[in-house]
Amino acid sequence: MTTYPTLKLRSGLSFPAFGLGTWKSKPGEVYDAVRAALEIGYRHLDCAAVYGNETEVGQAIKDAIAAGDITRDELWVTSKLWNNAHLKDDVAPALEQTLSDLQLDYLDLYLIHWPIAFKPGVGFPRSADDWLTLEEAPLSETWEAMLAAKQAGKSRAVGVSNMGPERLSALGTVGELPEVNQVESHPHLQQGELLNFCNEHNIVLTAYSPLGSTDRENRKDDEPPLLNHPTIETIASEVGASTAQVLIAWAIARGTVVIPKSVNRQRIQQNFDALKVELTDEHMKTIASLDKGYRYLDGKFFASNGSPYTPEGIYR
Repeated sequence: MTTYPTLKLRSGLSFPAFGLGTWKSKPGEVYDAVRAALEIGYRHLDCAAVYGNETEVGQAIKDAIAAGDITRDELWVTSKLWNNAHLKDDVAPALEQTLSDLQLDYLDLYLIHWPIAFKPGVGFPRSADDWLTLEEAPLSETWEAMLAAKQAGKSRAVGVSNMGPERLSALGTVGELPEVNQVESHPHLQQGELLNFCNEHNIVLTAYSPLGSTDRENRKDDEPPLLNHPTIETIASEVGASTAQVLIAWAIARGTVVIPKSVNRQRIQQNFDALKVELTDEHMKTIASLDKGYRYLDGKFFASNGSPYTPEGIYR
Protein backbone atom coordinates (compact mmCIF):
# COMPACT_ATOMS: atom_id res chain seq x y z
CA MET A 1 0.00 0.00 0.00
CA THR A 2 1.30 3.47 -0.91
CA THR A 3 2.41 5.53 2.09
CA TYR A 4 0.73 8.92 1.89
CA PRO A 5 3.19 11.70 2.79
CA THR A 6 2.09 14.42 5.20
CA LEU A 7 3.61 17.57 6.65
CA LYS A 8 2.79 18.95 10.07
CA LEU A 9 1.32 22.44 10.23
CA ARG A 10 2.17 24.81 13.06
CA SER A 11 -1.25 24.09 14.59
CA GLY A 12 -0.50 20.37 14.64
CA LEU A 13 -2.71 19.42 11.70
CA SER A 14 -1.39 16.77 9.31
CA PHE A 15 -1.37 18.31 5.83
CA PRO A 16 -1.33 15.76 2.96
CA ALA A 17 1.77 16.56 0.92
CA PHE A 18 0.26 15.36 -2.36
CA GLY A 19 -3.03 16.33 -3.93
CA LEU A 20 -5.06 16.93 -7.06
CA GLY A 21 -4.98 20.41 -8.53
CA THR A 22 -8.21 21.56 -10.19
CA TRP A 23 -7.07 24.75 -11.95
CA LYS A 24 -8.06 24.72 -15.64
CA SER A 25 -10.12 21.56 -15.09
CA LYS A 26 -13.24 22.25 -17.13
CA PRO A 27 -16.78 21.67 -15.93
CA GLY A 28 -17.82 18.32 -17.31
CA GLU A 29 -14.29 17.00 -16.75
CA VAL A 30 -13.50 17.92 -13.17
CA TYR A 31 -16.25 15.74 -11.67
CA ASP A 32 -14.80 12.60 -13.22
CA ALA A 33 -11.26 13.69 -12.31
CA VAL A 34 -12.14 14.16 -8.64
CA ARG A 35 -14.07 10.90 -8.46
CA ALA A 36 -11.17 9.04 -10.09
CA ALA A 37 -8.62 10.64 -7.76
CA LEU A 38 -10.57 9.76 -4.62
CA GLU A 39 -11.10 6.19 -5.83
CA ILE A 40 -7.37 5.87 -6.51
CA GLY A 41 -6.47 7.12 -3.05
CA TYR A 42 -5.92 10.88 -3.21
CA ARG A 43 -6.62 12.60 0.10
CA HIS A 44 -6.11 16.25 -0.85
CA LEU A 45 -8.04 18.44 -3.31
CA ASP A 46 -6.84 21.95 -4.21
CA CYS A 47 -9.65 24.25 -5.31
CA ALA A 48 -10.43 27.95 -5.75
CA ALA A 49 -13.51 30.05 -6.29
CA VAL A 50 -12.10 31.61 -9.44
CA TYR A 51 -11.60 28.22 -11.10
CA GLY A 52 -15.35 28.21 -11.71
CA ASN A 53 -15.77 24.52 -10.99
CA GLU A 54 -16.28 24.22 -7.23
CA THR A 55 -19.95 23.22 -7.61
CA GLU A 56 -18.90 20.20 -9.67
CA VAL A 57 -16.03 19.40 -7.31
CA GLY A 58 -18.46 19.54 -4.42
CA GLN A 59 -20.84 17.11 -6.08
CA ALA A 60 -17.96 14.73 -6.74
CA ILE A 61 -16.92 14.90 -3.08
CA LYS A 62 -20.50 14.26 -1.93
CA ASP A 63 -20.89 11.29 -4.27
CA ALA A 64 -17.49 9.85 -3.34
CA ILE A 65 -18.39 9.98 0.36
CA ALA A 66 -21.77 8.36 -0.37
CA ALA A 67 -20.01 5.63 -2.37
CA GLY A 68 -17.66 4.90 0.51
CA ASP A 69 -14.52 5.98 -1.37
CA ILE A 70 -13.54 8.36 1.43
CA THR A 71 -14.88 9.99 4.58
CA ARG A 72 -14.90 13.73 5.18
CA ASP A 73 -12.41 13.30 8.02
CA GLU A 74 -9.95 11.60 5.65
CA LEU A 75 -10.17 14.34 3.04
CA TRP A 76 -8.28 17.63 2.94
CA VAL A 77 -9.94 20.39 0.92
CA THR A 78 -8.20 23.67 0.16
CA SER A 79 -9.89 26.68 -1.44
CA LYS A 80 -8.95 30.29 -2.07
CA LEU A 81 -10.38 33.77 -1.59
CA TRP A 82 -10.64 35.62 -4.90
CA ASN A 83 -9.33 39.12 -5.38
CA ASN A 84 -12.80 40.74 -5.41
CA ALA A 85 -13.52 39.80 -1.79
CA HIS A 86 -10.53 41.32 0.04
CA LEU A 87 -12.50 43.94 1.96
CA LYS A 88 -12.86 42.66 5.51
CA ASP A 89 -16.66 42.42 5.38
CA ASP A 90 -16.54 40.44 2.12
CA VAL A 91 -14.28 37.58 3.28
CA ALA A 92 -16.86 35.66 5.32
CA PRO A 93 -19.57 35.77 2.60
CA ALA A 94 -17.06 34.59 -0.01
CA LEU A 95 -16.08 31.67 2.20
CA GLU A 96 -19.75 30.82 2.80
CA GLN A 97 -20.32 30.74 -0.97
CA THR A 98 -17.38 28.39 -1.43
CA LEU A 99 -18.67 26.12 1.34
CA SER A 100 -22.09 26.10 -0.30
CA ASP A 101 -20.62 25.28 -3.72
CA LEU A 102 -18.47 22.50 -2.28
CA GLN A 103 -21.35 21.22 -0.11
CA LEU A 104 -19.09 21.29 2.95
CA ASP A 105 -19.49 22.54 6.51
CA TYR A 106 -15.84 23.61 6.74
CA LEU A 107 -12.61 23.81 4.74
CA ASP A 108 -9.33 22.34 5.85
CA LEU A 109 -7.39 25.29 4.40
CA TYR A 110 -8.42 28.69 3.06
CA LEU A 111 -5.89 30.87 1.26
CA ILE A 112 -5.73 34.48 0.10
CA HIS A 113 -5.27 33.73 -3.60
CA TRP A 114 -3.23 36.82 -4.61
CA PRO A 115 -1.88 39.97 -2.92
CA ILE A 116 -4.07 41.94 -5.35
CA ALA A 117 -7.51 43.50 -4.83
CA PHE A 118 -10.41 44.14 -7.19
CA LYS A 119 -13.60 46.01 -6.42
CA PRO A 120 -16.43 43.79 -5.15
CA GLY A 121 -18.26 42.03 -7.97
CA VAL A 122 -15.38 42.34 -10.45
CA GLY A 123 -14.31 38.97 -11.82
CA PHE A 124 -11.43 40.30 -13.91
CA PRO A 125 -10.74 44.03 -14.31
CA ARG A 126 -11.49 45.73 -17.61
CA SER A 127 -10.56 49.29 -16.64
CA ALA A 128 -8.81 51.32 -13.94
CA ASP A 129 -12.14 51.66 -12.12
CA ASP A 130 -12.24 47.92 -11.39
CA TRP A 131 -9.17 47.81 -9.13
CA LEU A 132 -8.54 48.51 -5.47
CA THR A 133 -5.09 49.43 -4.23
CA LEU A 134 -3.61 47.76 -1.18
CA GLU A 135 -4.14 51.05 0.64
CA GLU A 136 -7.86 50.79 -0.09
CA ALA A 137 -8.00 47.07 0.72
CA PRO A 138 -5.08 46.40 3.09
CA LEU A 139 -3.88 42.81 3.20
CA SER A 140 -3.67 43.16 6.97
CA GLU A 141 -7.45 43.59 7.17
CA THR A 142 -8.05 40.73 4.75
CA TRP A 143 -5.80 38.56 6.91
CA GLU A 144 -7.65 39.55 10.08
CA ALA A 145 -10.89 38.37 8.46
CA MET A 146 -9.20 35.09 7.44
CA LEU A 147 -8.08 34.51 11.02
CA ALA A 148 -11.62 35.26 12.19
CA ALA A 149 -12.93 32.60 9.79
CA LYS A 150 -10.53 30.11 11.30
CA GLN A 151 -11.60 31.10 14.81
CA ALA A 152 -15.24 30.57 13.76
CA GLY A 153 -14.47 27.03 12.62
CA LYS A 154 -15.11 27.70 8.94
CA SER A 155 -11.58 26.61 8.01
CA ARG A 156 -9.24 24.53 10.11
CA ALA A 157 -6.21 26.44 8.81
CA VAL A 158 -5.62 29.64 6.84
CA GLY A 159 -2.77 30.77 4.65
CA VAL A 160 -1.82 32.66 1.52
CA SER A 161 -0.70 32.18 -2.06
CA ASN A 162 1.77 33.97 -4.32
CA MET A 163 3.49 35.90 -1.53
CA GLY A 164 7.15 36.41 -0.72
CA PRO A 165 9.01 36.94 2.57
CA GLU A 166 8.19 40.67 2.83
CA ARG A 167 4.44 40.16 2.73
CA LEU A 168 4.56 37.02 4.88
CA SER A 169 6.47 38.90 7.57
CA ALA A 170 4.02 41.81 7.45
CA LEU A 171 1.05 39.48 7.96
CA GLY A 172 2.81 37.99 10.97
CA THR A 173 2.54 41.35 12.72
CA VAL A 174 -1.27 41.20 12.42
CA GLY A 175 -1.74 38.18 14.67
CA GLU A 176 -0.01 35.08 13.40
CA LEU A 177 1.91 34.02 10.33
CA PRO A 178 0.15 32.07 7.59
CA GLU A 179 0.46 28.32 8.04
CA VAL A 180 0.78 27.71 4.27
CA ASN A 181 2.09 29.65 1.28
CA GLN A 182 1.16 28.26 -2.14
CA VAL A 183 3.46 29.40 -4.95
CA GLU A 184 4.70 28.36 -8.35
CA SER A 185 7.60 25.95 -7.89
CA HIS A 186 9.36 23.42 -10.09
CA PRO A 187 13.00 22.71 -11.05
CA HIS A 188 13.09 25.78 -13.31
CA LEU A 189 11.81 27.97 -10.43
CA GLN A 190 12.96 26.32 -7.23
CA GLN A 191 12.18 29.21 -4.88
CA GLY A 192 15.09 28.25 -2.61
CA GLU A 193 15.24 31.54 -0.71
CA LEU A 194 11.47 31.54 -0.12
CA LEU A 195 11.49 27.87 0.91
CA ASN A 196 14.24 28.56 3.44
CA PHE A 197 12.25 31.49 4.83
CA CYS A 198 9.12 29.36 5.11
CA ASN A 199 11.03 26.52 6.79
CA GLU A 200 12.56 28.95 9.30
CA HIS A 201 9.12 30.32 10.19
CA ASN A 202 7.24 27.03 10.19
CA ILE A 203 5.23 27.85 7.07
CA VAL A 204 4.54 24.95 4.72
CA LEU A 205 5.16 25.72 1.06
CA THR A 206 2.80 24.23 -1.54
CA ALA A 207 4.09 23.98 -5.11
CA TYR A 208 1.70 24.69 -7.97
CA SER A 209 2.57 24.11 -11.63
CA PRO A 210 5.03 21.44 -10.38
CA LEU A 211 5.48 19.97 -13.86
CA GLY A 212 6.42 23.32 -15.39
CA SER A 213 4.83 24.42 -18.65
CA THR A 214 4.89 23.27 -22.25
CA ASP A 215 3.74 26.65 -23.59
CA ARG A 216 6.58 28.02 -25.69
CA GLU A 217 5.55 31.62 -25.09
CA ASN A 218 6.17 31.05 -21.38
CA ARG A 219 9.78 29.99 -21.89
CA LYS A 220 12.57 32.53 -22.00
CA ASP A 221 14.93 30.61 -24.27
CA ASP A 222 15.13 27.24 -26.00
CA GLU A 223 15.40 25.27 -22.76
CA PRO A 224 13.17 22.19 -23.23
CA PRO A 225 10.06 21.90 -21.06
CA LEU A 226 10.60 19.90 -17.90
CA LEU A 227 8.50 16.96 -19.03
CA ASN A 228 10.85 16.55 -22.01
CA HIS A 229 14.07 17.71 -20.37
CA PRO A 230 17.00 15.32 -21.05
CA THR A 231 18.20 15.54 -17.45
CA ILE A 232 14.77 14.61 -16.08
CA GLU A 233 14.41 11.90 -18.74
CA THR A 234 17.74 10.37 -17.70
CA ILE A 235 16.75 10.29 -14.03
CA ALA A 236 13.34 8.86 -14.95
CA SER A 237 15.06 6.05 -16.84
CA GLU A 238 17.36 5.34 -13.90
CA VAL A 239 14.51 5.03 -11.38
CA GLY A 240 11.99 3.39 -13.71
CA ALA A 241 9.52 6.24 -13.64
CA SER A 242 7.96 8.86 -15.92
CA THR A 243 9.34 12.38 -16.02
CA ALA A 244 6.16 13.65 -14.32
CA GLN A 245 6.69 11.16 -11.51
CA VAL A 246 10.28 12.35 -11.05
CA LEU A 247 9.13 15.98 -10.81
CA ILE A 248 6.48 15.07 -8.23
CA ALA A 249 8.90 12.94 -6.22
CA TRP A 250 11.44 15.80 -6.26
CA ALA A 251 8.88 18.28 -4.89
CA ILE A 252 7.91 15.94 -2.06
CA ALA A 253 11.52 15.03 -1.25
CA ARG A 254 12.43 18.70 -0.70
CA GLY A 255 9.67 19.06 1.87
CA THR A 256 6.96 20.82 -0.11
CA VAL A 257 3.34 19.93 -0.84
CA VAL A 258 2.67 19.23 -4.52
CA ILE A 259 -0.65 19.47 -6.38
CA PRO A 260 -0.35 18.29 -10.01
CA LYS A 261 -3.47 18.81 -12.12
CA SER A 262 -4.94 16.27 -14.53
CA VAL A 263 -8.37 15.23 -15.79
CA ASN A 264 -7.07 12.02 -17.37
CA ARG A 265 -7.60 8.96 -15.16
CA GLN A 266 -4.43 7.24 -16.37
CA ARG A 267 -2.29 10.29 -15.61
CA ILE A 268 -4.07 10.79 -12.27
CA GLN A 269 -3.05 7.22 -11.41
CA GLN A 270 0.51 7.74 -12.70
CA ASN A 271 0.88 10.89 -10.63
CA PHE A 272 -0.31 8.99 -7.55
CA ASP A 273 2.25 6.27 -8.25
CA ALA A 274 4.97 8.93 -7.96
CA LEU A 275 4.61 8.41 -4.21
CA LYS A 276 6.56 5.16 -4.70
CA VAL A 277 9.47 6.84 -6.52
CA GLU A 278 12.67 7.38 -4.53
CA LEU A 279 15.36 9.77 -5.71
CA THR A 280 18.96 9.63 -4.53
CA ASP A 281 20.90 12.55 -3.11
CA GLU A 282 22.75 12.68 -6.41
CA HIS A 283 19.47 12.94 -8.30
CA MET A 284 18.36 15.80 -6.05
CA LYS A 285 21.69 17.58 -6.58
CA THR A 286 21.40 17.17 -10.35
CA ILE A 287 17.87 18.57 -10.44
CA ALA A 288 18.97 21.47 -8.22
CA SER A 289 21.27 22.57 -11.05
CA LEU A 290 18.30 23.17 -13.36
CA ASP A 291 17.06 26.31 -11.59
CA LYS A 292 16.58 29.04 -14.21
CA GLY A 293 14.30 31.47 -12.42
CA TYR A 294 11.54 30.79 -14.96
CA ARG A 295 8.26 32.11 -13.61
CA TYR A 296 5.54 30.94 -15.99
CA LEU A 297 2.92 33.00 -14.13
CA ASP A 298 4.89 36.21 -14.24
CA GLY A 299 2.11 38.50 -13.03
CA LYS A 300 1.77 40.48 -16.25
CA PHE A 301 -1.95 39.65 -16.38
CA PHE A 302 -2.35 41.71 -13.18
CA ALA A 303 -0.50 44.70 -14.61
CA SER A 304 -2.89 45.70 -17.41
CA ASN A 305 -6.25 47.42 -17.88
CA GLY A 306 -5.34 50.37 -15.68
CA SER A 307 -3.85 48.25 -12.90
CA PRO A 308 -2.08 49.93 -9.96
CA TYR A 309 0.13 46.83 -9.63
CA THR A 310 3.39 45.86 -11.30
CA PRO A 311 4.66 42.32 -12.03
CA GLU A 312 7.78 43.06 -9.98
CA GLY A 313 5.77 44.06 -6.95
CA ILE A 314 3.37 41.14 -6.80
CA TYR A 315 5.61 38.40 -5.39
CA ARG A 316 7.44 40.43 -2.68
